[in-house]
Order: sequence, then structure tokens, then C-alpha cells
Amino acid sequence: MLKGIAASSGVAIAKVYKLEQPKVEIVKKEGDPAVETAKFNEALEKTKSDIERIKEIASKRLSDEELAVFDAHLMMASDPELASQIIAMIENDKVNAEYATDAVATQMITIFESMDNDYMRERAADVKDVTFRLKCNLLGLMIPDLGLINEDSVVVAYDLTPSDTAQLNTYAKGFATAIGGRTSHSAIMARSLEIPAVVGCSGILEAANHGDNIILDALEGNVILNPDEATIKEYEAKAKAVAEEKEALKVLKTAKSISTDGHQVELAGNIGGVKDVEGVLNFGGEGVGLFRTEFLYMNSDHFPTEDEQFEAYKEVLTAMGGRKVVVRTLDIGGDKKLSYFQFPEEMNPFLGYRAIRLCLDRTDIFRTQLRALIRASVYGRLCIMFPMIATVKEFRDAKAIFNEEKEKLVAEGVKVSDTIEVGMMVEIPAAAVNADNFAKEADFFSIGTNDLIQYTMAADRMSEHVSYLYQPYNPSILRLVKATIEGAHKEGKWAGMCGEMAGEPYAVPLLLGLGLDEFSMSATSILKARKMVTSLSKADCEKLAQEAVQLATAEEVLELVKSRVA
Repeated sequence: MLKGIAASSGVAIAKVYKLEQPKVEIVKKEGDPAVETAKFNEALEKTKSDIERIKEIASKRLSDEELAVFDAHLMMASDPELASQIIAMIENDKVNAEYATDAVATQMITIFESMDNDYMRERAADVKDVTFRLKCNLLGLMIPDLGLINEDSVVVAYDLTPSDTAQLNTYAKGFATAIGGRTSHSAIMARSLEIPAVVGCSGILEAANHGDNIILDALEGNVILNPDEATIKEYEAKAKAVAEEKEALKVLKTAKSISTDGHQVELAGNIGGVKDVEGVLNFGGEGVGLFRTEFLYMNSDHFPTEDEQFEAYKEVLTAMGGRKVVVRTLDIGGDKKLSYFQFPEEMNPFLGYRAIRLCLDRTDIFRTQLRALIRASVYGRLCIMFPMIATVKEFRDAKAIFNEEKEKLVAEGVKVSDTIEVGMMVEIPAAAVNADNFAKEADFFSIGTNDLIQYTMAADRMSEHVSYLYQPYNPSILRLVKATIEGAHKEGKWAGMCGEMAGEPYAVPLLLGLGLDEFSMSATSILKARKMVTSLSKADCEKLAQEAVQLATAEEVLELVKSRVA
């Protein structure tokens, strides 16, 4: 038995499909520049079409947010700098295309990996993924197509790229990887696809052979290879129980999210675009707690016009049928770039020119989005929130622009709603600490725990070296959440949460006890959260939360919750 991290819950019993990538051997040869350049251009076009094909397949199963990674890969493959450097080497050194590609890619990867900047280091993985496919196309090597798996299998790999995960078909019952964490691309996609996954399972590649029998216990984070009959029977019973629980959860689809002592909260879903609304409704979502509008921009080759945005917002509001829709204004920058906009070079773009900071500087972009939102407001219950707010002045400035555009539209004779709520994300510790003052200005708060945790702990959640510091249960995080909720309630405002923490089973009782009003999460987590809420007493959860914030470590908090919640 091997131990890993349970990244997407469930149990799978199947055969091992060991994902082994082709061995790329590069030999330096003298080449005719014209011939090699033509060969390179042909392979580059095939690489682009491969990525587009994978994205098309993935679009049937993944959300707009998860599809954005393929846009990043297409941007990389279409980068004129990459192509020009390779062609220059082919022409100047008269070498074969695959050697030039490998040399340029290696140089780029080395530069990215050596940078003192998490975002830029992460770009090395994109270069590796794209140039690996490019080199395989140059050499005529076949990259394994996981879409061709034709028997029940658990995929075992060092890691799964977004391209790999997107190709998984219904025969792929789950996967186990040697590296990764709960917030890695593959883990998030596994939860979206509702298949079990265990990541960070050290030694799995050495221990597993293609065709071995395997049990994937993604409830506890265990992988069992070549189990005996008794163990198989034990886990078949577990798998049956998981399937029955999943079926039983469906009866909660239309239920209210009310605790045993009569306290009601709202369970909502996070979306990246119009196509994700169906999932929220199918899983009993009571609203949209986060509409990530940046994907309208990332999936375009230009800044979306007012009318283009209006149509998207109108469609979502209409589809939600009067349920609350919380729209986050443009949150671009950091790891989210645009092919048609040049961001300044910064040492740490996650702490730099992004989100509301960009919008308050480029008010032309901001005003276009606000006008589209205000026009769409008559089609449903609209709430607008500003991301990355650090100071009260930033919020005031952003809201003043909103008010100006609303007044202009009214003056133009455009019908707008009088009930639009304007709030803010609380994802910077400074905002959480100053929540009581912000609550005098904002209509509501939505706590973005993914960023709040990494900014509070000074730890990049995507870095495997400091992943242990991604601690949603750390008392410091709980205290910031508590301060935010209390600040909102003091002024009669509501507080929600739209980070991964909102859907964590052991976080639900803590958040209920701290007084959170709205929990917004991946659609697939809503029914499990509702089952948890309806089994809990608000009064008991309040006592639990009071004890938890007095503890010293995340481990102590988790131990406390587990001892109280069955």
C-alpha cells in the first residue's frame, strides 16, 4: 500500500494503465535550412491543431475556467519569439529542426526555472508541455492518447498535464500521480469530472506495472497494488457505499440548506462562463457565488465589447431565474494573461499590476465591463464584486465609477435595476483586518480563501516545496475569516466565501459556526455540503468554532473537528 493525497474523493478498482511518454532522443545533424524550416513549420501547425483538438474534446466535459489552460498553451505555440529563435538557429547553424527546437526549449525552460518569481517558474511547465509535443511531432513519435483506453483502468503517471486529464474517457475510473497537491490542475479537473484521484503518491511509478490490479482509495489517499481477494471485496463494498451515497444526495437537490436548529444558509456554485450554469442548477445550487468574468477575456482575441459582455451576463442571469448571481469584475494578471495585452514585467506579478489595480488604471476597460453588467441587471438578481481590494479608497474609487456609469445609462434612457448590490472580495489580509470599516462601504463580502491563505502564509499554493503551508484550517486563517464575517454582520451586511475552503467537508461546520451566510464552491461539491449543513446544529458549530480559533495549529483544529463531526 502506498500513501498519497486524496485529491478527488471516491474508490476505483481496475487495471493499471501506466502512462509512459515516448522517449525523445535528440541527435544533432547538419540540415538544409529550407527543408528543416519547412519541417518545423509543419510540425508547429500540427502541434497547434493537436492542442485545439484536445480543447474541443475537453470542452464537452470541462468548465470554461479549466479550458483556459489550453488557451495558454496555444498562446505559447503561437508565440513568434519561440518560432523565430528556432528558425534562426536552423538557418544560422544549419542544424536539424528537432535539435534547434530542443536547444531553444531547454534554454527557455532554464531561464524560467531560475527566475525568482513563482509565476514565471510555472511558465516553464507550459514550455515543457508544448515543446515536448512539438518535438514528438518533428520525430514522428506518437504521444499516448488516453481517449483510446478501452477497459476499466486507473491511470498511473508521474504527473498528468491538463492535456492528459482532458482526454480521459469513461473507461478511466481514476488516476494516481507521483507528484501534485489538492490545488494542482489535474486535481481540480478530477473533481470536475467526478473521478477519484490520489496525487503526491511517492513511489507509485516504481511499484506499479501496466496491467496490475489496483485499488484507488481516494477517500483516505491510499493506493493498493495487486490486492488479495479479501481486500478487493472490502473495497467493492466501499465503492458501492460511495455510489449509493452519491445517489442518495440527489434527493437534496431541491432541499433548503437548513441546520438541525433552523439556521438557513445559501449554497451556491462557482462558474467561469455561461456553459457552467447548467452544472450549478443540476447540483442544486441556490445561486452563483462567483462568476469569474476573466474567461470572457481569456477566450477572446480582443477585449470583449460592451455588447458581447452584455449578452453573456444577460444569458447567465436569465438562466439562473432570479437566483442571486455574484459577478467578479475583471481579475486578470498574475497567472492569467491576455494574448492581446502587454503586462509590465514585474518581479512578482501576483502582488503587482492586476485585478482592481489594473481596472482603476485602465478605466476604459473597467467602464465597458460595468456598463455591460448594469445593462444586464434587469434580467435577474445581480451582485457585483471587486477583486483584490486592499484599501477603502480603492473600493470607493471603484464604486464611484460604477455609480457614474449607472447614472449615464439612466440618462441615456436605458432601463437598469435599482437592486444591484456592490461588494468586494476579501482575499488580502489587510482587507480582512479592516473588515469593519469596509462593511460601512460595501453591500457584501465574499472571502477568496485561495489567495487569502497564500498571502497570509506567504506561500505559493502551486509550489510543491511549500505546499504544506496551504493550510485552510490554520487558526490565523480562521481568525481572519471570523473578523471578516463579524465586520459584515456588525453593519447588517452578508458574508460569503468563494474559495476552495467553502466546499471542504471539515470546513463546513467551522464556517457555519463562524456565521458564514453563503458558501460558494465547485458545483460537484454542493450536495455533499448540503448534507453536512442539514446534519449540523448551528449552536454546536458556534462552540466548535470558538474552540478552534483558540488552538495553535491546523492539525489541532482538524483533530478537534473530526472528534465532533461524524
